[in-house]
Amino acid sequence: MAKNLLEQLREMTVVVADTGDIQAIETFKPQDATTNPSLITAAAQMPQYQSIVDDTLKGARETLGKDASEAEVVTLAFDRLAVSFGLKILDIIPGRVSTEVDARLSYDTDATIAKGRELIAQYENAGVSRERILIKIASTWEGIQAAAVLEKEGIHCNLTLLFGLHQAIACAENDITLISPFVGRILDWYKKDTGRDSYPPAEDPGVLSVTQVYNYYKKFGYDTEVMGASFRNIGEITELAGVDLLTIAPALLDELQNTEADLPRKLDPQSAANASIEKISMDKATFDKMHEENRMASDKLTEGIDGFSKALVSLEELLAERLENIEKVLETA
Repeated sequence: MAKNLLEQLREMTVVVADTGDIQAIETFKPQDATTNPSLITAAAQMPQYQSIVDDTLKGARETLGKDASEAEVVTLAFDRLAVSFGLKILDIIPGRVSTEVDARLSYDTDATIAKGRELIAQYENAGVSRERILIKIASTWEGIQAAAVLEKEGIHCNLTLLFGLHQAIACAENDITLISPFVGRILDWYKKDTGRDSYPPAEDPGVLSVTQVYNYYKKFGYDTEVMGASFRNIGEITELAGVDLLTIAPALLDELQNTEADLPRKLDPQSAANASIEKISMDKATFDKMHEENRMASDKLTEGIDGFSKALVSLEELLAERLENIEKVLETA
């Protein structure tokens, strides 16, 4: 019996579900799962997950007491909600879940370190080993330095919103566990910048970017894992078959599962080891220079942080509304 694309992909790449939808994770049974503020905000509005949101709010109220303000309760619940979803996801998957630090801290190294430690403490207090958690941090210079400190403490990190080789090299040189280069967002930028409607998968700028990073890492023996993320079509995914990990949204997982075709391996360590690549030593001056020269990476990093920050504001507003409803019901009970 012929294998579908998803089955073949799993033979060479770890498949990760890019969703906060627990039912989708149960359906596709990925090794790992990752979420971001936008996905958590979307999941928090789904009726089937209302109990997670409400229980998190009630727990925050109980912790702080009846004299705490609504704003204080919402802030604590907000900090706990991603972990609440993460714990539910970890009951389903055998591997790791990525939980994101507040994007509004992306340029604050000390605050990012503190938040990373706090998230791990919540998981460990719930009986989950830190080995099953990746703390997700934006790939700013400040974020990478924060992740370097956390890694030394045994807190593993996933550096997200990664668009350029300079970000990838800085992560590798700081022994970061995993990076998430954003394939689809890179494609979006190039389509807008060039006016092109599409690119063939093998010429997709996002695919080429991840291939460059993968080959650089394997050529120079870095242990940092490469997890392609943010896909617009299955062609981008199949062109990266063989990369360490791919985090894929449920709709594309479904398409892969329902497509039967041969899936050749496109990326492999041996080919990368034989590639002619110049090694770059990364410091802040080099990072800043390369970032400034890379319009796409500069634009998309700023845009991504802004987008995640707006999603967090929406989530805080949602939690405030839910808390008000819960407490009205309790008052009338």
